[in-house]
This record gives sequence, C-alpha cells and structure tokens, in this order.
Amino acid sequence: MRGGLISKTITGQNEAISAIVPDVSVVVPIYNEVESIPHLLEAIASTLTASELSYEIICVDDGSSDGSAEFLRREAQTRNDLKAVILRRNYGQTAAMSAGFNHALGKAIVTLDADLQNDPVDIPMLLAKLEEGYDLVSGWRKNRQDGALKRLLPSKIANWLIRRTTSVNIHDYGCSLKAYRAELVADMNLYGELHRFLPALAYIEGARITEIPVRHHARRFGQSKYGLSRTFRVLMDLLTILFMKKFLTRPMHVFGLWGLISMLSGGAIAIYLTFVKLAFHQDIGDRPLLILAVLLLVAGVQLFCFGLLAELLMRTYHESQGRPIYRVREVVTKSVK
Repeated sequence: MRGGLISKTITGQNEAISAIVPDVSVVVPIYNEVESIPHLLEAIASTLTASELSYEIICVDDGSSDGSAEFLRREAQTRNDLKAVILRRNYGQTAAMSAGFNHALGKAIVTLDADLQNDPVDIPMLLAKLEEGYDLVSGWRKNRQDGALKRLLPSKIANWLIRRTTSVNIHDYGCSLKAYRAELVADMNLYGELHRFLPALAYIEGARITEIPVRHHARRFGQSKYGLSRTFRVLMDLLTILFMKKFLTRPMHVFGLWGLISMLSGGAIAIYLTFVKLAFHQDIGDRPLLILAVLLLVAGVQLFCFGLLAELLMRTYHESQGRPIYRVREVVTKSVK
C-alpha cells in the first residue's frame, strides 16, 4: 500500500514538473533596441499562441543604455510569458545568449535577434523541422535585406571560410534565428565570440544539423551593431573552433607532432654540423645552421611540453566537471515483456 502511495506521489510530481516545462523557450539577446522590443514581443506571442505551443520568452538585456532594461522590467512584472534577464554591463552577444540558455526551461530553444529583421512567424517552421529528428535547425536568410558591401560581401566570405574550415555545410552562420533541442544546448559552453559558430560547436557534440530558408526584413529602428571590426575576432574564434574540432580531447597529437618534427630536424642539423666539424675540421661557430639547429631543438622541447600541459588541462576540464568525452544519442535494448 505504501509503495503504491509513493508511486502515485512520484507520478504526480513528474506530471506537475512536465506541466510547467514549456514546449519552447525563445531567447532574445538585446542591446539598445527599446523601439523594437514591444513589436517583437507581440509578434512572438501571437505566433506561438496561434500555434498552440506553450512558450516562454527570455529577453536578455546586455547592458543597454537606451531604456531597454527598464522597459523589460516593467513588462516582466505584468506578463506571464516573459522573463527578463538583466546583465550588469555589456558582455557581448555570446554571453547574452549563454545567459538566456541557462535560464531557459523549454524542451526546445529558439534564438533570434531583437531588431525585427528575423521574423517570429518562422519559429513554428523551425520547430516542425526539429521534430523530424534534427538537433539544430539553422535559418538561412536567402533574400537578405542588408547593405551589399558592408554586410553581404563580408558575410559571404566569412560563411565560405567557416564552411571550408568546419565541414558544416550551411549557408548562413550569421543568422541568429535557430532552433535547438534543449539537451544539445546543455552540452555546449560559450566563450568569446562563439555564438556565430554554434552549428560548428553542435557538430563537435555530434548533433544532426540542417537549415531552412527564413524571412529577413530591413531594419526598422536604430542602427546595426555589427561592422567590419569583428573580422579579426571571427578569425581568431575560427582557429579556436578548428582546434576544438580536431584536437579537443587529444592536444598532444598536434603539439607533440610538431614538437617531434622540430626536435628531429634540429637533431639532424646538429649531427650534420658535428660530422662536418669532426671529419673535415671546418669551423661551424659562425654558421646560421647552428643557430637554426638550436632554435629547432628548443622549440621542439617547448612544443612537446605545451602538449603535455594541454593534455593535463584537458583531463582536468573533463574530469572536474564529470563531462564524458562522448555523447550518447540513444540506448536501445530488448524490451522485457
């Protein structure tokens, strides 16, 4: 009797928990978009209500100075569907998206910009595609409404470079309108400017990724926060992603390999110079080859030591957090009748 009561209690608790878990959490990073926010909230709410999806909107204010934070505070106190996360200062879009992910409760998570260029009407379409078995569905701004030289050309070059480097073949990495399974987001940690590389990070985690064309509108209010100044940061983050993709759990394979090549090259040159000195009694003290040999040997030892340190850091990173080096999609066993 007691066991039955406990079972009913647990079942009731599970039903209560599932009842408060929304179907989708919409994460919106915001920086100085006070004019756009009311229109965006209304569009998201009307779209998801019409789709009969339970939802929450998580607006993350990233240190705005135009009154966006104050507006979100007022709205969050009167609306049941809105959660306002106010950051202490401007940390950047990656940090704002990470904060939104950490506060999201939905089974699926959708991200979009607050400038009204992404259309919330496309959210149900992304979620429907997600239900086909994908872990991440990325929007593709096929008919993008931005300036040709300042935005479109640099974006096309960056997208081509990222595709070639990461092997994730999507057209539009920069589109913020994306849908994720909640369990995928839980496995990804964001740093630096990595928000634009989320498909590549998801690929490292073994995610199934696709993209679909979405609407894109011209900016109605304010000015774009993006510019050519981000190019250098994109390149640096791209190198980080490339390293994570190939050597995250085996850094010694890259540092150790180049260290070994350097040491062998330096050793070979040193042996040659020694042979020349002993066999032909030639002076080698003023030869550039001697300096090269010393540099190669020292660099090789340093690279090898970097590899050992990186291995220790990698093990500390995984073991301290209890993070396995693999991701399980599903476990299938024979059912017992």
